[in-house]
Amino acid sequence: MEKKYRIVLDDHEWRIVINALNDLRTSLIREGRYTDAVDDVLIKIIEAKQRKFLFWR
Repeated sequence: MEKKYRIVLDDHEWRIVINALNDLRTSLIREGRYTDAVDDVLIKIIEAKQRKFLFWR
């Protein structure tokens, strides 16, 4: 069984992750390398369910 992980990102962090993965994908394309793994992660993050959390301080 594969181990699964969950991370919690706010909107700003989510955008940073998407932009970083997209930059990596662009670099791989320029180098003529495969982007399959990056594509899979991008799709998972973009399609991930969003949940609201209440944080107590």
